[in-house]
Amino acid sequence: MTLIRRLSTAARILAVGVLLTLGTGVRAQADPLPSWNEGPTKQAILSFVQATTDPASPTFVPPPERIATFDQDGTLWVSHPIYTQVMYCLERVPALVKANPALAQEEPFKTVMRFLAGDRAAIATLDEKDLAKIAAATLTGMSVDAFNADVKRWISEARDPRWKRPYTELTYLPMQEVLRLLRRSGYQTYIVTGGGQDFVRAYSDGTYGISPAQVIGSADATKYGYAKDGAPVLTKEPKLLLHDDGPGKPEAIHLMIGRRPQAAFGNSGGDAQMLEYTKAGEGARLSMIVLHDDARREYAYGPAQGLPDTKIGTFPQALYDQAKQQGWVVISMKDDWKTIFAFE
Repeated sequence: MTLIRRLSTAARILAVGVLLTLGTGVRAQADPLPSWNEGPTKQAILSFVQATTDPASPTFVPPPERIATFDQDGTLWVSHPIYTQVMYCLERVPALVKANPALAQEEPFKTVMRFLAGDRAAIATLDEKDLAKIAAATLTGMSVDAFNADVKRWISEARDPRWKRPYTELTYLPMQEVLRLLRRSGYQTYIVTGGGQDFVRAYSDGTYGISPAQVIGSADATKYGYAKDGAPVLTKEPKLLLHDDGPGKPEAIHLMIGRRPQAAFGNSGGDAQMLEYTKAGEGARLSMIVLHDDARREYAYGPAQGLPDTKIGTFPQALYDQAKQQGWVVISMKDDWKTIFAFE
């Protein structure tokens, strides 16, 4: 009887061991990019990770050198019909008008108030100088801590007009999967955006798993001083310190990271220099650019490949041709992404 019990116990242990082994095998074979359709675009990502992280690979990259940079607007989350940060600025105008009623009759604040009251076409009349004036009034003049708290409050309450969801839910699931895959593979992932650095830092950790320390964006100067109670404080000033767009992106990468990225991801002409700078490095490099060509599930704009023109995240045909000539991978939202949002 004792022998039978021993054999039974051994059989159970063996069975558990087999199940654990099979389970490990299943997990090892799990698709790290389930929201991507099978094809050359998905395979380019997987091949790049394999080529740079396998110690036996001739293009192996030591962990400290594994850097991947991502634009945000239009690359990691929705940027149409208007940038999220611009909406934040516009929606702060009523508070400015309340504090100074004379602004209600002064442009561009008068137009913004019309827009917020329902005249959606009004915003099209604002030019770059108008937007710069609005940005200066809504993004500076307060302490860094006060600004951070206000952005966190706004981002938790604001809703996108099309999907009626928080902006932080409009991140692209396929790109979130790429971020996670790269981090599991020893990569440091950075956001390199033309948007405001302090603005993105307020939600980057919770939204993308990217530390504020790994967010590089356009930045205004700050001034050190003291509050009324004598506490030290940093105040945001209306003076541009870093313009992180176009050639400013590789310049900022060098300044803030000190290494050329192994991989870079963008979606518009403002990302061109970051993508070409990345691709020009030695060894295995990956430059990818998102083409918004899915009007049904998201938006379609270019004007590359005959898509509608736009002032937001412009992707001209010349950029498309450059991508093909220089070996960047063009991501077709319509063809390459099985799922766009986690809530689908």
